[in-house]
Amino acid sequence: MTPTAEAAPARTYTSLKAAWIPLAALCLAFFVEMVDNTLLTIALPTIGRDLGSGTIALQWVTGAYSLTFGGLLLTAGSAADRIGRRRVLLWGLAAFGLISIGVIWVESSGSLIALRAALGVAAAAMAPVTNSLVFRLFETEKLRMRAMTLMIVVGMSGFILGPLIGGTALAHIRWEWLLLVNAPIALLAWLGVRAGVASDRPDDLTTEKLDLPGAILSILAMGFACYTLTAGVEHGWASAVTLGSIAAAIIALALFIWHERRTDEPMLDLSFFTSGTVRGAAIAQIGTSIAMAGVMFGLILHFQYAFGWSPMKAGLANLPLILTMIVGTPVSEWLAKTFGHRIACLVGAALLAGSLAGMGWGVEHGYLAIAIFMVTLTLGLRTIMTICAVALVSAMPENKTSIGTALNDTAQEVGTSIGTAVVGTAIAALVTTALPDGRWSSELVSSFFHGERVTYLVLAAVVGLVAAAGARTLTDSHSVDEPI
Repeated sequence: MTPTAEAAPARTYTSLKAAWIPLAALCLAFFVEMVDNTLLTIALPTIGRDLGSGTIALQWVTGAYSLTFGGLLLTAGSAADRIGRRRVLLWGLAAFGLISIGVIWVESSGSLIALRAALGVAAAAMAPVTNSLVFRLFETEKLRMRAMTLMIVVGMSGFILGPLIGGTALAHIRWEWLLLVNAPIALLAWLGVRAGVASDRPDDLTTEKLDLPGAILSILAMGFACYTLTAGVEHGWASAVTLGSIAAAIIALALFIWHERRTDEPMLDLSFFTSGTVRGAAIAQIGTSIAMAGVMFGLILHFQYAFGWSPMKAGLANLPLILTMIVGTPVSEWLAKTFGHRIACLVGAALLAGSLAGMGWGVEHGYLAIAIFMVTLTLGLRTIMTICAVALVSAMPENKTSIGTALNDTAQEVGTSIGTAVVGTAIAALVTTALPDGRWSSELVSSFFHGERVTYLVLAAVVGLVAAAGARTLTDSHSVDEPI
């Protein structure tokens, strides 16, 4: 381990144990930003009753975070390569903690949506940097891959643990505390990064300008695309508002591609996508996140409204997802070692599509049927998300790891926004735009089951096609992360 100095080589470690302080701090930072994706999901019915929100507003309580988070990840990765990775992460952690305290003044769904959007901005400054810094803590490929595996497991576990943590907490405290707790966690991570991660070296940074027009255009394209689904339900699919939103999304996307191709210093170098591994991994990650976000948003409403369960019980109902995510490593590693990345991810795509179709059947057949398909769904998620994350970062140039991890995270957040929007919009269109207080009537439950069945079958087709399309362009590499 070399001394820290601005002109000296960056501090590196010879084992995960030796790097436990910075590794723990970076994992904690990644965990809090991922858990915040879903922490409020379990509280959506409670928030809806407290703030008088309908399904569309609740969709945006979760979607606003994913939208700003996903839209700014590439910009944050670019900024970190210019301003300094450690510096940007410390700023992001500080902002994340301070903004979370603002929930004290939230009095309406609109103010909560604005707060969630601001948290997404702060989280975007953290996600690509945490993964990039972990990659740079070690010089050997073996240690880098082991560290990346740890980060992936922590991140995905945080995403799934959100409802369990939130549901348990709601049995004792108000929902606002689910955001307030971010402040001390962010502070602890900030102290760990400050103490254990070496300062940025000028030689490792670039003097290229930030691509702010690219960032704005990407956010506009994602925002209008997601709003189109909401506008279709609220105003009609042939209305001027909906058609205008579709046109705006297409124009923003076209301008983004045009700008990125002509500018000398693009936010996202589109030539990266000439690599089948980069292109396929990003597409497959979108598919997995559509599945994960759609299922989690739908099941939270299912457990608490259709089943009438408490938030704590609904959170505990996610245990099959959590346990399978943690113990599923041997399955994904065996698939990759035996069949290679392409075939393993195609198997994962089949698991996703089959599980979503199974959930469409299982919603009317009790919790056991749902739990079985939660397990098979998570095996598909675990396989594709792990293999594609490692493959994508490994396919990027050494000096582009921040952009590589940002691209991986962006793909996942795009999928999260789409998945949440699709389920929220479908429930609003097929069932109701207003969520009644108390236990639902048998007629409304029956209508909800029908809406879920249609939604999950649509998701099965979409996710299966997207994930399989991405998996087809991966290589036949049999390499996997070393077990931790």
